[in-house]
Amino acid sequence: MRRYSKHTDEDDIRSRPGRRGTRPRTHIRPKHEDAAEGMVLTVDRGRLTCLVEDRIVMAMKARELGRKAAVVGDRVALVGDLSGKKDTLARIVRIAERTSVLRRTADDDDPFERVVVANADQLAIVTALADPEPRPRLIDRCLVAAFDGGLEPLLVMTKSDLAPPDKLLELYGALDIPYVVTSREELENGGAADRVREQLDGHVTAFVGHSGVGKTTLVNALVPEERRRSTGHVNAVTGRGRHTTTSALALPLTVVDGWVIDTPGVRSFGLAHVDPSRVIHAFPDLEAGTEGCPRACGHDEPDCALDGWVAEGHADQARLYSLRRLLAAREHTEGD
Repeated sequence: MRRYSKHTDEDDIRSRPGRRGTRPRTHIRPKHEDAAEGMVLTVDRGRLTCLVEDRIVMAMKARELGRKAAVVGDRVALVGDLSGKKDTLARIVRIAERTSVLRRTADDDDPFERVVVANADQLAIVTALADPEPRPRLIDRCLVAAFDGGLEPLLVMTKSDLAPPDKLLELYGALDIPYVVTSREELENGGAADRVREQLDGHVTAFVGHSGVGKTTLVNALVPEERRRSTGHVNAVTGRGRHTTTSALALPLTVVDGWVIDTPGVRSFGLAHVDPSRVIHAFPDLEAGTEGCPRACGHDEPDCALDGWVAEGHADQARLYSLRRLLAAREHTEGD
């Protein structure tokens, strides 16, 4: 049965509005030229705490950013309510290009890398000399991640009252990494914080280390008292620390200029995202010797040109050994 006659008029036809409304679609996005600049301090379940001028502002990521996520240390542009008052929410509309990234994967079989920290220029690798014992393979992996991400490493050794640092210093001596040795007594009287603070002046430093090494305790000695975090203890049976830091947090330093970013304790540091051929860039004294290497050389193969180049006296053999030890760190899944 015909519903309308042959001579229907447009006005006679009933039209239904679309499910998404009648607003015309457009691919032109607002430029947000009046957006304020800020820095991400921490991320918690989709809510980002940002520093805008001298105010702490809660924000969420704009839908137009898609899957691009902001992490601690990111420089961002925000619009909306920037007053920082309770129950207000701003919106992050842009994420600035990063100068450096500290990345890791859950393990060496995980293809998905996770950006831990952005825009830090220094990585403080904190390790205890005893209780718990040092884990050189994990330190090696953190060094590889630092070199790959464009961060300068700093080795911080704690609990020197329980064991001497000589063996660990000898292992990393050829890398010329700056280091600080601290004891528990120095942490209590402030001496350790003063010496570590000298290495942090003017830098944005990410702190990384496995649980129980005293990382958060040290960070607490460096930042304002009202910003300090809770700490845990080492299990006497397992020799492992208890996770008390569950998310990365950027904190301003006292006395000197700079920031520290305290990260959760790690028990493994996956390097599935790292291309071994990029690590050589952290060894400028060896980089010139790679001209005769075969294509896609990982610099640990038998036909690597570095062996002959170093044998001719162009570089120190200890440096080549250190490079290959770091490259071998990728082969150990647990990193302990």
